[in-house]
Amino acid sequence: MHDGDVDVFLALVERHRTYMYNLALRLTGREQDAKDVVQESLLDAFLHLDRFEGRADFRTWLNRIVVNCALDHLRGLRRRPDAYQPTPLSDVADTAASSSPDPERLAASADWRRLVAAAMEGMSPLERITFALRHFEGRSIAEIAETVGIGNNAAKQHIFRAVRKLRLALAAHGVSS
Repeated sequence: MHDGDVDVFLALVERHRTYMYNLALRLTGREQDAKDVVQESLLDAFLHLDRFEGRADFRTWLNRIVVNCALDHLRGLRRRPDAYQPTPLSDVADTAASSSPDPERLAASADWRRLVAAAMEGMSPLERITFALRHFEGRSIAEIAETVGIGNNAAKQHIFRAVRKLRLALAAHGVSS
C-alpha cells in the first residue's frame, strides 16, 4: 500500500465515519460497543482495502463491514453474559406509555427509544441486525440478505421474529405497539 492509498482511505473514512458510528450504535445499542465496532471495522477495512473492487459504492462496502463486525460483537456478548447488562424494560415503560404534554412528551420520546433498545436486547444477534437494517436503515429484504450473507426468506424470518419479540416485550409493559 502506498502513502497515496492511505491518504485516500483516510479521506473516505472521514467522510463516512459519522454514518458508520450511527449504524453501529443502532446495531449494538451502546455507545462504547458502537465505538468498538467502528474501530474494528476501520481496521478490517484498512487491512482488506485491496478487496474493494470499486464496482460497489465505498459506503456500501463499509456498511457490510460494520454490520459483520457488529454481528460478531453481539455474538461475543451473548457468550459472555456478564459483559453487558441491559436497562430493564420496567425502568422506562411507565414514562414511555404516558401521553403527557410537549416537554414531557419529548422526554417520553427519549424513554421510548430506550424502551425499544432494551427490548432489542432480547433478540438474537441476527434478529437485531436484520431488524435495525430494515426499520432504522430502511434497507430492502434483498439488501439485508446480501449484507448479512443469508437468503431472502431467512432475512424475512429474522425480521418477523424480531418484530414479534419487540411487540411482546412492549405489551408486557403495557405499551401498545
